[in-house]
Order: sequence, then structure tokens, then C-alpha cells
Amino acid sequence: MAPFRGVRYARDKVSGLAEVTSPPYDVIAHDIEDQLIAADPHNVVRLILPRHAPGHEGNVYDDAARTLHEWQREQILRPDPEPSLYVYEQAVPGPLGNGQGDGGAEEDPVVLQRGLIGALRLSPLEAGVVRPHEDVAPGPVAGRLQLMEATQANLEPIYLLYDGSERGAAARIVDETAAARRPLVDTVTGDGIRHRLWAVADPAELSAIAADLAPRSALIADGHHRYSAYLKLQGRRRASGAGPGPWDYGLALLVDASAYPPEIGAIHRVIPGLAPAAAAELAKAAFTVQRLPGGTGQLAAALDELAEANRHGPAFLVAGGGEVRLLTDPDPVQVDAAMPPGHSPSWRALAASVLQELLLARVWGINDAEPDVRIVHNDAAEAVAEADEAGGTAIICPSMSTWDVYDVAARGERVPRKSTSFGPKPRTGLVIRTFAQG
Repeated sequence: MAPFRGVRYARDKVSGLAEVTSPPYDVIAHDIEDQLIAADPHNVVRLILPRHAPGHEGNVYDDAARTLHEWQREQILRPDPEPSLYVYEQAVPGPLGNGQGDGGAEEDPVVLQRGLIGALRLSPLEAGVVRPHEDVAPGPVAGRLQLMEATQANLEPIYLLYDGSERGAAARIVDETAAARRPLVDTVTGDGIRHRLWAVADPAELSAIAADLAPRSALIADGHHRYSAYLKLQGRRRASGAGPGPWDYGLALLVDASAYPPEIGAIHRVIPGLAPAAAAELAKAAFTVQRLPGGTGQLAAALDELAEANRHGPAFLVAGGGEVRLLTDPDPVQVDAAMPPGHSPSWRALAASVLQELLLARVWGINDAEPDVRIVHNDAAEAVAEADEAGGTAIICPSMSTWDVYDVAARGERVPRKSTSFGPKPRTGLVIRTFAQG
């Protein structure tokens, strides 16, 4: 992780940092995008999800580049005075904050995450220094690559985890900075999360952090498409004869997963054309199916039963039409027959693998791809509501553990698509890395 001159919003030019920042680009629904733009005309969503006005020259990526340059020229975005690494803290408030918080010391965080935002030196995936756990699709990679090439910037950090169980200088400096220094940024966003940011520019501290992190590897928790875009941009520049430059790095948040374990939310499925009763009846051919009392009116209790069942093996809820059924004990013979060759026992035992290869593909004859299968991140009630609206079935999935993901990634494998949702994700717009300043 290398220091860089971060480009940040000038507080006197915007209504507030909560109003000009956003979640990562790939979790922003269209209506939320509208709300972010309405909150402040300088919201970073205009850069990461630009909209092109019909009849105008260029494309959305040119629009983003023009907007970024305008904001820099108008001093809405300004570079920091010296290269730094940035300590970044996210605190999800506890009961005293009632999910909103005012930044006061009386709040009791339910989740606290601290890490370092810096310029990550790129490494080819085969080197094993940066390990992915998901495959990527060419479309999103191409889109992020075009955005980077147009803006000459990394507009939002990817999210990396490392195992810091042998606590080193990086973890010590992160915590000491957060405990003793005045932050550059201290704001609470509409989701109740408090965000604080500090700059670390002292040469001795930067040297100690570099020495600590140099031998470590990192897992991509979120940002696979952006990391692939980083590598593609670097490859293009090298193919064109360019020497070393800012394209050899990408913006990243690096978190010690031992000190600050991430939250991993489940990713659920909605199948619009499959009736819940029919889905449950078909599932009996490969699972034990139990109808739960209370139906969707007792969804919280059903989720508790799912979590307990998943401790003993892959389990799922099939919900819709007011009913909830628990699927457990997949037939091992059918599981074995459903699994593609070449995967480790760890991969084959994942609930996500059983979902994709046995339940969806074999039992229901459905390919786990949109538009046949809709995705809902970490909100079982929303999945059920969407299924009911579509006259279909919601499949409520268990969440995966961090160390299961580590185990699969360490073997060079990828978890099935849309099976992890790491959080809390870094807020976009708190610090930007432009190639001119990076």
C-alpha cells in the first residue's frame, strides 16, 4: 500500500459529506441513485454512475470525466497537501444510537471496522498476493475500465481483507491514529453509519506499515470487477509501451479481518415463475422439507431455524404465498452427482454450491442467472415481498463464513456467483485517487 495525495470534497463547497457520498456503484438501485442526486448536485454518484443526456456528444464516461474536471477546477474537489495513507473507520451504532446516531461518544457500535485506504500495487492473480473469491463478468469489467480511462482516476476503493492474527505495525498504527488524533472527516450517513478518516503522512509510520504489509496476501471482499479493470488498464498501458506509472496501482481499503471481522450477509434468490408449493414439492426429491408454523408472518423465527440447521449442513428456506418451508439434509448421492468435476470437498460442501448445482439446476431445472433468477442482498423480507409480487418463490440462503471464503480462495477456487455480501462496504467519495495526484 503506497501513500497518495487524496482528492476530497471541500466542505465549504457542498451541503455535507453525507450528502455527496454514496454506497459502491454496484449496490445502488435506480431510485436510490435519484435520491443521491437530489441530496446534492455534486454527489459522487454522478461520477460513478454517470447519465448521458440524449443528443449530446460523447458518452457517459466522457460525461463523468468532464464533471470530475469541472469539480476540480471549481475547487469542489481538492487534493490533500501531501501523500498519505488514510485510516478509515466505520461504526454502525448500537441501541443508544437507534440506528441514526449523532456522532456522540455515548454510542455503542454494533460493528466497528478500521482499515487503511491507499494505493495498492497491482499483482497478477496467479501470483496469489491478491486473491479473488468470485468470478467476474466481462460487461462490468469493461464499464469500469472505460470509466477509469476517461476520468484518469480511481473513484472508489475496492475492499480487501488480510489475516493480521500476528499483529503488526499496520494494525497498531491504525488503532493508535483512531484513538489519539483528530480526524479529517467525521460524518454520519443516512444509514446510521459513522465514518471517520485520518491521514497518516509521517515517513517513519509509512515505512513501518510498508514493511509489515509487504509479505502479506489479501482477499478481495468486494471489488472483483474493479480489480480486473485495474489489471486490464495496466496491461493496456504496458502494451502501448508506457513505463511505470499510476496505472500500476489501484485504490483499495485494506482491513485486518482478525481485528475487525467483516459482516457477511446472505444473498437470496427470487424465481418469478415458480410457485412456492410446486417448488417445495419438487425439492422433496432431494431434501427433507419441513413446513414451518407461522409462515412468512414469523420470518424472524424461520431465519433462526435456518441458521441452526445450516450449522449441520446446507439448508435453505423456500418462501412465498404466506408459507415458509425449511429444506435440509440434501441427499449426498444427488449432491455428488450434481457437482462439476475438479472442485475441492470444501467447495462442494458450501451451501451456495448445493443451491446452484443441485437445487436450482438439477431439482428445478433453472440456470442461476438473471433474468430467470433475481438477486436480493441480505434482506429476506424484501426477497419474500418481491416473490409475492411476482407470483414466485423466494429462496432464503444462509450466509457464508469469512474463513470458508478464505479456504476456497486459498485453493485458487471461486465461490458460486452471488453468494457473499461483505460489509460494511467503504463509502464512495470520502477520498478519490486521481492519476495526476496518485
